Amino acid sequence: MTALSRLSVEIRQYLIVTGNYWAFTLTDGALRMLVVLHFYALGYSPLEIAMLFLFYEFFGVVTNLVGGWLGAKYGLNKTMNIGLFIQILALSMLLVPNENLTVMWVMAAQALSGIAKDLNKMSAKSAIKLLVPDDAQDKLYRWVAILTGSKNALKGVGFFLGGALLTLIGFKAAILFMALGLFAVWLFSLVALNKEMGRAKYKPKFSQIFSKSRSVNILSAARLFLFSARDIWFVVALPVYLSTQLGWNHWYVGGFLAIWVIGYGFVQSVAPKITGKTSSNDSTSSHALFWALILSLIPAAIAIALYADWYPVGSLLIGLMIFGVLFAINSALHSYLIVSFADAQGVSLDVGFYYMANAMGRLIGTVLSGWLFQSYGLEMCLAISAIFIAIVAWISYFLPNKITTPS
Repeated sequence: MTALSRLSVEIRQYLIVTGNYWAFTLTDGALRMLVVLHFYALGYSPLEIAMLFLFYEFFGVVTNLVGGWLGAKYGLNKTMNIGLFIQILALSMLLVPNENLTVMWVMAAQALSGIAKDLNKMSAKSAIKLLVPDDAQDKLYRWVAILTGSKNALKGVGFFLGGALLTLIGFKAAILFMALGLFAVWLFSLVALNKEMGRAKYKPKFSQIFSKSRSVNILSAARLFLFSARDIWFVVALPVYLSTQLGWNHWYVGGFLAIWVIGYGFVQSVAPKITGKTSSNDSTSSHALFWALILSLIPAAIAIALYADWYPVGSLLIGLMIFGVLFAINSALHSYLIVSFADAQGVSLDVGFYYMANAMGRLIGTVLSGWLFQSYGLEMCLAISAIFIAIVAWISYFLPNKITTPS
């Protein structure tokens, strides 16, 4: 605590925000794996399990729209702490006896978890904008990359944590353990977070939940297609393919997905070193366009390899690892740009709108993943993914050439 007291106020707040985000992310990843493995053991099909998360994604869309307005009106500390508390409630809902764990009950718990996740994410990303000076774009890029990358790496760790807790202490005890741990984090956050963080100096109207910034709108459209392109094969198609076509058990499937997410998060955290430093003079449209074009080639190549039966297992696994690296760079670049484009006065409004598009993309990708895989197979999922990323590249062409920080 003495060492913390010597740090600047901005650094201390950044560490608290990041710590909250990390703690939440661990429980989020572990909860997903616990639900998948537990309901798989109860005899649910992979597609039925995926549908349990439908409300999780849908309510993420709603939460990001409303949450941005709440953050600007009442402060980011409140939205972050509310998100932590709602996640505790979602975990507590799963402590009921097994006979009460109906599909609708679990979907309701996942809906609360989706609300909590996006309140927490929006608050964390918006807070960084307020802790970095407008003329320190390089520092902003690094801080956003570290926060985003570490979050995704920890989500992969959460997958492992969920499987380990399920094996060692069982479903109910694992849920209780996570709820109590998050409750301690929530109590600390109530005391430590800056009470005025993110509160707009004016009273934002509810109609302002829709961004009026051209840059934010363009970037949000690109984000929607980017995350649709990932989840169209990641959420349902890939796990089911690995299980049914390759004969992997659920431990191998979960392990591969966890490793993929951890690696993806690590690359995100070092993305500034890969793309180079950024400043207000950088050409943002050319950066986003370049990395999207390269990414679009990967799912197309994998789809062709699977269709031609050319080393299908190796082509799929190696191709998806390459996809993960390039997708992480694209995602980190987008995450930096939205924080940079956002208006400092009511930053959560712009960030909330942007992550609404992110959640909408995940929702679309989740639904398409089940339908396309069931109807046409994994090759079609990957082909549509390539088309979606090409659309991302086209949209990115219309981003402004220079970063202009809003007043």
